[in-house]
Amino acid sequence: MNKLILAAAGGAIAGMLGATPLVAPLWAQENDARTTYEYLDLFGDIFERVRGAYVEPVNEKELIEAAISGMLTSLDPHSSYLAPEAFDDMRVQTKGEFGGLGIEVTMENGFVKVVSPIDETPAAEAGIESGDFITQIDGVSVLGLSLADAVDSMRGPVGSDITITIAREGRDEPFDVVLTRANIKVRAARARVEGMVGVVRITSFTEQTYDNLKSGMEKVQEELGGAENVLGYVLDLRNNPGGLLSQAIAVSDAFLDKGEIVSTRGRDPADSERYNAQLGDLAGGKPIVVLINGGSASASEIVAGALQDHRRAIILGAKSFGKGSVQTIMPLAGKGAIRMTTARYYTPSGRSIQALGIEPDILIEQRRLNPQDGADAEEPARKTRSEADLRGRLAEELSEDERRLLDEERARHEATAKLRKDDLQLAYAIDMLSGLAVYSGAK
Repeated sequence: MNKLILAAAGGAIAGMLGATPLVAPLWAQENDARTTYEYLDLFGDIFERVRGAYVEPVNEKELIEAAISGMLTSLDPHSSYLAPEAFDDMRVQTKGEFGGLGIEVTMENGFVKVVSPIDETPAAEAGIESGDFITQIDGVSVLGLSLADAVDSMRGPVGSDITITIAREGRDEPFDVVLTRANIKVRAARARVEGMVGVVRITSFTEQTYDNLKSGMEKVQEELGGAENVLGYVLDLRNNPGGLLSQAIAVSDAFLDKGEIVSTRGRDPADSERYNAQLGDLAGGKPIVVLINGGSASASEIVAGALQDHRRAIILGAKSFGKGSVQTIMPLAGKGAIRMTTARYYTPSGRSIQALGIEPDILIEQRRLNPQDGADAEEPARKTRSEADLRGRLAEELSEDERRLLDEERARHEATAKLRKDDLQLAYAIDMLSGLAVYSGAK
């Protein structure tokens, strides 16, 4: 009985002592709610003043859409408002067919930045490069335009011409490029034979990607007289800006028999998702080399990270873009939508590559001809901007062990780059052993 009383008394005392601190959070919640409503009132007040006192009549719908767009773009570079027309365009693009110039773009420092040109489109044929900045469209500066407005201004009737002004690192002055708008039909994956090797180039992750990949690999096997005659496959993801998460999972699964492909983790732990591979390898276990560079982003990095972590492929090239976030499209009642960052994605080993990118197993920077120094002269490829350079990006979440491993990986690549300058043959010998180690399971 005494124990029961003491326990009850203790509970009562604890309850009384704990009651006072509970007042502060409740008050804080009420205060936060009041502050939120005050700011909403402030927005309404400003809206009415603009509508009534601006020097010229304003379009109220456009004002509200601009406010919504500003709210979303202030979160991170990949969240945005999609007006009904833009939402329709996005759905068309994910199907793999749309009208335009064939450029994947983003907005940076007020200018339109080219993430990558799409193969066999007017932009690619005109020599537009990843990392170029579009500063003017038909002689009009893009400063002050939203990304959606800039994209709209580059669209028009098929067959019509447009002049874009390009600022490129390494060029002293911006230069004009005249493009003819075309109906862009994107084959998401193309395959060809080089020697006894199948080379599969994936340009984007649309609804067609896995089907194009599968048919392309079957074509390679047929051309070489059977799957047993294929030495291996090169999966070229260079300058691939990404696309549908479902297709990145399908492409990764095409080369894996089991294990996790990718996981996504959002604000609420209950919303976390894990995606696992199913039995079946389109390559039949043959060696795979994946090519990546600074233009390989998002879905491309999911594929490269999954195959790297499972030691299913050798990753070769330069560090990828580092877009490790997932955007969810949320349709709105007004037929538009919002594209909002809702999660980070993680490779099978638990790596978040947000603003870090995928480090290749074998670092080989692409080199470009320098016409000013003769036809055979080369210069190192210029540094491309990455997710880490974007203003307002999500911060990377790294533990001390992860930072240590990242530093070690960077130091290894720096040492390899130095060795390649000093002794190219020795560097390639080490690269070959590193590649063989991936398949032997050696550390």
